Amino acid sequence: MDCPVCKDAMVVLELQDVEIDYCFGCSGIWLDAGELEMLIDDADKAAALLKAFKADPQCTEARRRCPICDRKMDKVVIGYEKPQLLIDQCSRMHGLWFDGGELQDILKRAQLGEDSKIQQLLAEMFKASNQ
Repeated sequence: MDCPVCKDAMVVLELQDVEIDYCFGCSGIWLDAGELEMLIDDADKAAALLKAFKADPQCTEARRRCPICDRKMDKVVIGYEKPQLLIDQCSRMHGLWFDGGELQDILKRAQLGEDSKIQQLLAEMFKASNQ
């Protein structure tokens, strides 16, 4: 699969039995549909986070193409906290695109805590990729 930002080939990394697509060029992450919920591993927290996703039709940022269907993705604002996070979501629900650091920010907002297993895995993975 090619990165929707820099067009480099992404690599597949496995975190908690979830295969994520990662771009070493721009540090972006693609999660297929349902993988964010699997990473959170708490049905109530996952549902609350997904409920906070709101389409932003006013966004002027360029829309990226879904790496699966090649259609332009929707810009989605997550939550009400400032600063707001803006991610890309396939309009056909194939998955979510996170620019570098956005997935970690979102998982923090899901209030998983710094000691959660997924937060620790992501911190180690990105520390290793940035060296």
